[in-house]
Amino acid sequence: MNNAETRRRHIATLALALALTAPGAGCGDSGEDTDAMTQGTGETEAASSTTEAATGTTTAGSGATTTMGSSGSMTASTDATSTTTTTATTTVDTDPATTTTATTSFDDPVMGFFVSSTGSATGNLGGLNGADKRCQELADAVGVGDRTWRAYLSAEKGDDDQPVHARDRIGQGPWYNANWALVAQDLDELHALDGDPELFVDENGDMINGQWEGSPDPNEHDILTGTDRDGYLMPGLTCADWSSEDPSLFAQVGHSDGLGPMGSDDEIYRPWNSVHESGGCNDTAPKGGAGKIYCFAAD
Repeated sequence: MNNAETRRRHIATLALALALTAPGAGCGDSGEDTDAMTQGTGETEAASSTTEAATGTTTAGSGATTTMGSSGSMTASTDATSTTTTTATTTVDTDPATTTTATTSFDDPVMGFFVSSTGSATGNLGGLNGADKRCQELADAVGVGDRTWRAYLSAEKGDDDQPVHARDRIGQGPWYNANWALVAQDLDELHALDGDPELFVDENGDMINGQWEGSPDPNEHDILTGTDRDGYLMPGLTCADWSSEDPSLFAQVGHSDGLGPMGSDDEIYRPWNSVHESGGCNDTAPKGGAGKIYCFAAD
């Protein structure tokens, strides 16, 4: 602080002392007198600042106040006795009509696909209806039974005596597995997939025993389908439309893990829906099966 400033301070202090000894000095707001004499020097110095969120007022120790009005205007001014007044205006749009609130909702996807955790010792599944019933019951057990579930199976004769193609039974997608992973967005994407042990899981989100590293025994990756790679019927490979236990009949199966013997990922082993024939409709276990089926939500 320079000498001139010191002298101004001393003069202000002396003026304050004289004012306090003058008649009537004990009346009124001494804070206003102090502010008036301090601001009379042509300078306001804020010693402290307190913000009161409830009233929207900020009070400075030197006597300056800043008030936020309901219109959004902010006005700063000194006391009435001050010789210097400064006004600043900041416009804030508080009109609810012009306020836009962006709301984003993140919903967990709903399961629409699984490999059945239970299987059948033979190729007799009770027909398409029996297979659909199994899918529906398993889905209900994990809380998604409100959807319409269909087995991914082809048959030579449906209710109208016409061929049934597995791809036509399961809706249009998208389908998510029990771990909320997207299996496929639509039918074309679905039928371009290879088997994958982490994608083709059961209704509990568990991997199907297969040829993947660390898999427990026995191998159960042969999944009954009766279809070709594109999801269409393969005649003669449906265990008599899923109603026979005849050892002379067979079913087409796919590999849920997309792997062959010793974990081979050769192309011939990759399709999830069509790799080879089963060992016979009397027993689904030979070659690596357990009579499991694919289940899709058709709605």
